[in-house]
Amino acid sequence: MKPTPITNQSVRQFPLVDYHYHTATLGRVSGRCVKAPKSFHDISRDYFDIEANHDFLSETAVFATLIITAAVPIVAVGSAVLQLCRMLPL
Repeated sequence: MKPTPITNQSVRQFPLVDYHYHTATLGRVSGRCVKAPKSFHDISRDYFDIEANHDFLSETAVFATLIITAAVPIVAVGSAVLQLCRMLPL
């Protein structure tokens, strides 16, 4: 908890600070773990069993659209470079 500044309008000096504050207590908290943490394999298995199957088809469609959208300009640039190379005299 931060100390709270006490200001006096009539005094032109740095604000006074009240250092008589109480720290926060957490009550009945211990440092022990409740249960053993899951391994990475268990976490990924849970994800793929439960959550990954819901949106697989829609995410696949969006990914395919992005790949096609990115491939069209690359093919167009390749075609333009080939036409430029054909036009240059040997």
